[in-house]
Amino acid sequence: MITVLFAAPDLWGEYSDVLPQALTEAGITAQVVQEADPGTVDYIIYAPSAPLQDFTPFVRAKAVLSLWAGVERIVGNATLTQPLCRMVDPSLTESMVEWVVGHTLRHHLGMDAHIMNPEHRWIPVAPPLARNRPVTVLGLGALGIACAQALAGLNFPVTGWSRTAKTVPGVRCLSGEDGLRQALTGAQIVVTLLPRTPGTENTLNAETLALPARGAVVLNPGRGPLIDDEALLAALDAGQIGHATLDVFRVEPLPQDHAFWAHPRVTVTPHIAADTRAASASGVIAENIRRAEAGEPLLHRVDRALGY
Repeated sequence: MITVLFAAPDLWGEYSDVLPQALTEAGITAQVVQEADPGTVDYIIYAPSAPLQDFTPFVRAKAVLSLWAGVERIVGNATLTQPLCRMVDPSLTESMVEWVVGHTLRHHLGMDAHIMNPEHRWIPVAPPLARNRPVTVLGLGALGIACAQALAGLNFPVTGWSRTAKTVPGVRCLSGEDGLRQALTGAQIVVTLLPRTPGTENTLNAETLALPARGAVVLNPGRGPLIDDEALLAALDAGQIGHATLDVFRVEPLPQDHAFWAHPRVTVTPHIAADTRAASASGVIAENIRRAEAGEPLLHRVDRALGY
């Protein structure tokens, strides 16, 4: 029998029933436990917020399966020598697409002017068609590709940028430093979905925020450190960026005295763009354990050198 250590105690209530069921449905005979002798553990299900930080005793473990999409808080752990897989949950992808498409359409259609209109002003200004509103998506991982294709399906001209070259049907794809400048230049909506690595921190800074069309909108459901906060506030005050809708921050919850809360051109959402759902995530975990037991490649295995 396989021993699966569930090392994410805060999430046990969500997974205690659905995870064993998913393993059974995948044909895996396993016991899922919250405590075990490290030498008996075959797989570790993990959240970076968990107390477990030393993986050295888990000499038998074949993989560490994270419940989070982001792995920046674990990938640098020197004791972690086992294969590490990040979570790519179909439900998480769906919810991210819904958030990105919803807020893209909100800003594209100018909905705020009509919803927040205490003076009851008549504003007979129609938005341009989507085909005339260029959108740039920074990051072409699973989430970025899904969002880029959804927006392209609505007729937005979408440019996607990634650090390494990608090909996505219906999306203009660029890469490299020169490609970043090209992708941002003239964009009217910028969506940031890059992973957090030393190379992506402050991707949007004073220099790059000057490249989109004046009055452009920034949507960040990716990672807080992708944006230089002070540079963004300066760009908002100057009118270079017309609005920022932000779901992720350097410190969470966002401190009550942070300037984003009071800024009239900032919308704060409380890290809700994409959340892992226990039922569908359990299916991903079960499939990876099945693959490992069958000697097949693991899904969503993290490249330690790249950090994602």
